[in-house]
Amino acid sequence: MPEATFNSDYEFLKRQQRLSHDEIFRIAAAATTLGVSKLRLTGGEPLLDKNITGLIERLAALPGVADLALTTNGMLLEPVAQNLADAGLHRVTISLDSVSTEVFASMSGARGDLDRVLAGLEAAASAGLGPIKINAVVQKGVNDDGVLDLLQHFRGSGHIVRLIEFMDVGNRNGWRMDQVVPSRVLLEQVESRWPVRPVGKNYPGEVARRYEYIDGAGEIGFISSVTEPFCGDCSRARLSADGKLYTCLFANKGTDLRESLRSGADDQEITDILSSIWLQRADRYSELRRPDLAEHHVLKKVEMYRIGG
Repeated sequence: MPEATFNSDYEFLKRQQRLSHDEIFRIAAAATTLGVSKLRLTGGEPLLDKNITGLIERLAALPGVADLALTTNGMLLEPVAQNLADAGLHRVTISLDSVSTEVFASMSGARGDLDRVLAGLEAAASAGLGPIKINAVVQKGVNDDGVLDLLQHFRGSGHIVRLIEFMDVGNRNGWRMDQVVPSRVLLEQVESRWPVRPVGKNYPGEVARRYEYIDGAGEIGFISSVTEPFCGDCSRARLSADGKLYTCLFANKGTDLRESLRSGADDQEITDILSSIWLQRADRYSELRRPDLAEHHVLKKVEMYRIGG
């Protein structure tokens, strides 16, 4: 999201274009009646919503919600971490690609503050918002030489670092296959310093392959959707702020639920729409990705800042 385009005056959506909390709650409630038990608030940056604790309270009270999480860049987390926990949030995931001040500044477009993010992380831990997961996207020639430093920083902390292959999400990140560091290469790097062993999945459809340090210093994960796609196990749907439901991170179109909500659809109709979308999904972008075809990653896809990870 280059600052030349997305400056402080850039208007993404007008208030009327965004779903209200009531509308988000209605869709989430419908999803839980279909068996959804995990809800995640993401973004963009969800903590920009100053009333997010009210939404969290409502979502946490939904029957069947076993896991209510939030993904954040951590910049606004420290002063609100306890309020989030008190509202019923279970845990947070923090996006943090490097613990090098210089690399972090570069990758955040000089708009991030590493110390603030780390302070937010510690505040979340103190508030009981764990286990905390730390998502790090690894790019060759950008932050790959600092992966072991990142892992060292969090070894023994109880926080789980997840190393994510650089993906061709959206149309703006300048993705090239030669910038991808395969998870198997990262695993070799890790094993060269610390012995690890694989751990089974926490739940069906979990996207990360889990490993634990043999010395007991904690757990790490690898998300390998470029080199080892897992479309067949995917159990995720994503709702954008303007009310579109996407069944794939790499989708180029979604289903407009906002129109149905504002046209008077009752709860059963919303539930039926969600069920129909899910049963008819056929997304296989990652499995069909052909690294040898230049055009595969320039096809227009929804931008990641609209639907999170």
